[in-house]
Amino acid sequence: MFASKLPNVTTTIFSVMTALAQKAGAVNVSQGFPDYPIDPLLSELLSKASHGGHNQYAPMPGVGVLRDRVSQKYKLVHDIVVDADTEVTITPGGTSAIFCALAAIVRPGDEVIVLEPCYDSYGPSVDVLGGVVRPVALRVPDYTPDWDAIRDAISERTRCIIINTPHNPCGSTFSAADIDTLAEICLQNDIMVISDEVYELITFDGVRHISPFSHPSLRDRTFVITSFGKTFHITGWKIGVCVADRGLTAEFRKVHQFVSFCVNAPAQHALAEYMADSTRLTELSGFFQSKRDAFRQMMEGSRWTLRPCSGSYFQLLGYENISDEADIEFARRLVEEHGVACIPLSPFFRTTGGKNDRVLRVCFAKTDETLRLAAERLRSV
Repeated sequence: MFASKLPNVTTTIFSVMTALAQKAGAVNVSQGFPDYPIDPLLSELLSKASHGGHNQYAPMPGVGVLRDRVSQKYKLVHDIVVDADTEVTITPGGTSAIFCALAAIVRPGDEVIVLEPCYDSYGPSVDVLGGVVRPVALRVPDYTPDWDAIRDAISERTRCIIINTPHNPCGSTFSAADIDTLAEICLQNDIMVISDEVYELITFDGVRHISPFSHPSLRDRTFVITSFGKTFHITGWKIGVCVADRGLTAEFRKVHQFVSFCVNAPAQHALAEYMADSTRLTELSGFFQSKRDAFRQMMEGSRWTLRPCSGSYFQLLGYENISDEADIEFARRLVEEHGVACIPLSPFFRTTGGKNDRVLRVCFAKTDETLRLAAERLRSV
């Protein structure tokens, strides 16, 4: 038998908790996808595009009109000028884009700094490329970057740092000062940036999303990853975007063309037509803030500790006043005894630091009824 390149990779915690929830008939607020219908217009536009003949291979970089829409979005929402032809690539989801960005720049032995807790695809993507993950824990309880620890983790082999803002699973966001510090560190050490921004349009309480791509010192060393699935509640469509400087985009596309080559053609045309109405982008934060606020209000008076949440559609709940159990065991017991499924935070770590914070993640991209039932059961704990 050959030796596995990923010997420590098993079934993800998302699959485990969803299976437990289904078996127990529990309310599932674990996995990060909506349980409400998508806009019917999207379904109509998808059918229209297919019936209109858009059923063969799309252009490798993506359908031109959709890349134009992405460029327009960056100007409208972030006031960033992006060239649709040379700086935008449509990808089969954000996870694929992260892998292609890493594959474009990471050689065997190169080190990649990953801020923990983090989305669980980062580490295995680095591993399979022969890179070395250098995990650095975010500072609790706000889950903000520990810049001193990041500096200490840098070596002559450090190739890039992966950041995520707004953050999954923690709901935190990078400030302008954070981006300035990131720029200083990357310039001093010649480090690239992969910026996972799939929740870019979901920020709260007046917080503004700030991308390293907007920083003049970082633009030519940053890959930005976003997701139509997260933006328009269509995670099953698996369509994402990589935005990068023209030089980096050329390298990204060299990998992308041999990983997937192109992306679902009718879905691209449907999204391009749907995005003609820009309010579908600008109203997203308000939609999710109402859900966040409603869920937090439902949890008032409980024994849970509500951690800060300035972006994404995830709310962290501390259970330090409830139990001393490890989070995976506690999450399992919640499903079995209380009928509600949440995600434990420890699987988002490689290191021991932060694994015992006694925190669970709730996804509030759910119907009001799902949130009401989940809060009712959580309050009973």
